[in-house]
Amino acid sequence: MERESQPAAGNAPEWSVSDLSGALKRTIEDNFGFVRVRGEISGYRGPVASGHVYFSLKDTNAKIDAVIWKGVFGRLKTRPQEGLEVIATGKITTFAGKSSYQIVIDSLEPAGVGALMALLEERRKRLAAEGLFAEERKQLIPYLPSVIGVVTSPTGAVIRDILHRLEDRFPRRVLVWPVRVQGETSAAEVANAITGFNALPPGGKIPRPDVIIVARGGGSLEDLMSFNEEIVVRAAAASDIPLVSAVGHETDTTLIDFAADLRAPTPTGAAEKVVPVRAELMGFVADLARRHAGAMLRLSDRRRNDLRALARALPGPEAVLSGPRQRLDLAAARLAPALARNARAHELALQGLSRRLEARSPRVALARLKAELAGFARVLAAARGNAIAAERTRIAHARERLATLEARARNAFGQSLVQRRDRATALSQRAERAFGQGVNRRVDRVGSLWALVRSLGPEAVLARGYALIRDEAGALVRSIGEAQPGRALSVQLADGRFDVTVAGGEPGTSRPAPRSAARKGSGSTTQGDLF
Repeated sequence: MERESQPAAGNAPEWSVSDLSGALKRTIEDNFGFVRVRGEISGYRGPVASGHVYFSLKDTNAKIDAVIWKGVFGRLKTRPQEGLEVIATGKITTFAGKSSYQIVIDSLEPAGVGALMALLEERRKRLAAEGLFAEERKQLIPYLPSVIGVVTSPTGAVIRDILHRLEDRFPRRVLVWPVRVQGETSAAEVANAITGFNALPPGGKIPRPDVIIVARGGGSLEDLMSFNEEIVVRAAAASDIPLVSAVGHETDTTLIDFAADLRAPTPTGAAEKVVPVRAELMGFVADLARRHAGAMLRLSDRRRNDLRALARALPGPEAVLSGPRQRLDLAAARLAPALARNARAHELALQGLSRRLEARSPRVALARLKAELAGFARVLAAARGNAIAAERTRIAHARERLATLEARARNAFGQSLVQRRDRATALSQRAERAFGQGVNRRVDRVGSLWALVRSLGPEAVLARGYALIRDEAGALVRSIGEAQPGRALSVQLADGRFDVTVAGGEPGTSRPAPRSAARKGSGSTTQGDLF
């Protein structure tokens, strides 16, 4: 059966894989340069080592890969989370390494109010679990602050309402930290304002507020999102200065309300909560002053009456001094006999001490010591005589032993000298014989080596009838090709040297010089010709 022939190649161009991938990439990016895609986040992988974020957007029928670059991820207001339905804005591009396409996201927002509320609820639970909303960490608002810090927009109606309400109730010094209350940079500005107020030093050039009001007018959930950001909530929770949240209307709730020390329904309500009404306070203080004056008057009258009653109960001076005066008289009567008895007792004690001192008189002790010293002197003299006699006897014995030892040592030393002299003589004779034999062996060896050198040297070879031929430079001529006609050469024999000139002839041939011409006297320098 014949094999079917292959179809002929058509006119379609041939693509390389790289060219085809590049063409597909340009086609897709040109047609889908900017798109908005709605879908649910799936397979979320948080910032990897490079800082980029990877996940997929899916719906019930399809899925597309998505990537957020590191620089864009840091600017996002809505952080991607697993299962969150979002609207992603970006451009479609391809990834040649996997032959796939993906969306590079530039912005991200929740898809509808429900998704946004779910995101806020999840964030609220997470921050509450960290203890940022705990009641025990909230601070009391000062009753009458000296300085009030306000974080809000400087151009809106909120700051005017707060200042007007403070002027009506109790004028206080107000420091305004201007911020944007909505927009991309709003959350960072509010957090920086709270941190900045806390960073002011007490007693500095700019007074440190006693209370902070974070205020904004009403709006939609999206408008109030800046006050739901985690950075704002953490700044409010970390504030050392008591903080009042007044964001939106009474029905609006943001996460900063949970972290603040006090929540006000409106910015005007916040102004009412941080200061009292001045007139009411003045009336209250005046009433307290009247009550205080009446109480002091009544206390003074009661203390005066108590003092009079105590004065009446006190006894007279005579009654007070009669008892001590009688005790003084009795003591004076007993003093004289007691002094006499005391003097007699001291006299008896002094006599006893005198007797004891006499027994221990220095004269008695000196006599006793003299007698003891005389006895010690006698004993010492006898012991000295005995010791001297014993030492003399020991010295005499030692001298006799020393003389005996000296005689023995002299005899032993003499014998040792004789033995060492005999050994030295014998060793000297052996050394002389050994040295002579060694010298003779070395002389014979040197003679043999010299004879060998002479037999192998060039002089011995020349003496057997050979000759050395050198050119003008003194180099040896080793072949007939080097003896060119007319060239001057030097011939060395055993008994002298003479110069010659090469005669003309056919190349490669030469005639030896007559033997008589080569036999010259020693040291001859006569120049000859080679024919």
